[in-house]
Amino acid sequence: MDFAPVLHGFGVVLEPTNLLYCLIGVVIGMLIGVLPGLGPAATIAILLPVTFGIEPVTAVIMLAGIFYGAQYGGTITSVLLRLPGEASSVVTVFDGHAMARQGRAGTALGIAAIGSFVGGTVSIIALTLVAPLVAGFALDFGPPEYTALALLGILLVATISSGGRLKAVIAACVGLLLATVGQDGFTGAERFTFDNLSLADGLDFVPIAMGLFGLGEILYNLEERHRAAQAPVAVANVWPSRADLRQSSGAIGRGSLVGFVLGILPGGGATLSSLAAYALEKRRAKHPERFGKGAVEGVAAPETANNAAATSSFIPLLTLGIPANATMAVIFGALLIQGVTPGPQLVEQDPDLFWGVVNSMYIGNILLLIMSIPLVGLFVKILKVRATILAPVTVLITLIGVYTVRNSVFDIGLVIVFGALGYLMKKLGFDPGPLVLAFVLGSLLEESLRRSLLIFDGDATGFFTRPISGTLFVAFLLVALLPPLRTALRRRRPAAVPSETATQDKELV
Repeated sequence: MDFAPVLHGFGVVLEPTNLLYCLIGVVIGMLIGVLPGLGPAATIAILLPVTFGIEPVTAVIMLAGIFYGAQYGGTITSVLLRLPGEASSVVTVFDGHAMARQGRAGTALGIAAIGSFVGGTVSIIALTLVAPLVAGFALDFGPPEYTALALLGILLVATISSGGRLKAVIAACVGLLLATVGQDGFTGAERFTFDNLSLADGLDFVPIAMGLFGLGEILYNLEERHRAAQAPVAVANVWPSRADLRQSSGAIGRGSLVGFVLGILPGGGATLSSLAAYALEKRRAKHPERFGKGAVEGVAAPETANNAAATSSFIPLLTLGIPANATMAVIFGALLIQGVTPGPQLVEQDPDLFWGVVNSMYIGNILLLIMSIPLVGLFVKILKVRATILAPVTVLITLIGVYTVRNSVFDIGLVIVFGALGYLMKKLGFDPGPLVLAFVLGSLLEESLRRSLLIFDGDATGFFTRPISGTLFVAFLLVALLPPLRTALRRRRPAAVPSETATQDKELV
């Protein structure tokens, strides 16, 4: 591997402008992580118009900083208020708040900061080594391979989503339907435009993302604001003891590995990684009953894993052009708006952007480690700002921002429509993530599928004659069939128990 582009990437990051925007990104990320409900996907969607006047490298450095900065911000309220600011911090509540009630809030936040730094750094090093190999491997991808990869990505997101499997599949199907709006790229025929010229070019990604993640989240959180907030717990003894560090070191190491691997998978992401790391530590612990009552490993493992996953999820985005989760889908849209097409050629064609973004994460993680504890008091005070003040300001910024993209009043209407849809989805337990990801992958899926069928003269079995696409389709079938098989086995087990008991009774008689 040639490390010259990697070293040059550090030169890109250390430019004053890029350093400033890296700092802005991680500070905004921590701030958003503290505010419950308004996650990185919504924030990045709202800030998309701001990136238009910025260089592509600088813009993506800032957006990346928001993403991984939000992972630690959610820890603060999870520990102090039992109120997860991020979905990936839900698991941290179990032991983090229990430690706070024992007077060890500072220790919990300190361990979380160290674990986040270690997990993020390990994942960045692995990303540096693995990403070029993935990009080189991806050069062998053609339309059949991208068809299989897009299908697998949509299915994985649908089956792993937090909103329930059936609801996630329905949301993904709606996203695929929305992706077909506009003129057919092959025949030029209009689809679902209803003779509206504004829909002839299809639906734009920005109003959909800003509506579902921005306006929808704001409306839902306003309705939930009546919930009583607990008084923040006092923070003291921030630096953990040697015993705490020794006890959590294994959890941090395993969390880094789990987070890196699951972050690469479409649909994995920080939330699944934190759950998996916590479950792993509880299963292998000698005294699992400690978990939920203030076990330091219960904080270290999920916090390490979610930061590792936040970093590794950039691998499929930058090297394959496939967003692994909802936030990556929004960043994918930001790259396209900047005229940058993520994919196998990005490493060679735009090494400044690729390595600049990757290396900015080293700096960002150091900044997070330095700032995390001193700013805890400030972030807790922000929680006292009334939602009736924050919400209108955010809505105004959202509507002005979407108008500036194309100077279109129609786009403002789309934001309102999709904001209402996002609110209803949250109310009914639907996760908007699969819809957005399916919308992003829908055009790639349709174009690749139709090109593949042209290559195979309409013979769909041709997908299985190519090694990569065949392997991906086998993985697709396994993921699709595994849940029904598990359900069938669970239904058979209760029926088998009475028969075994009856046999034993006969033997006793």
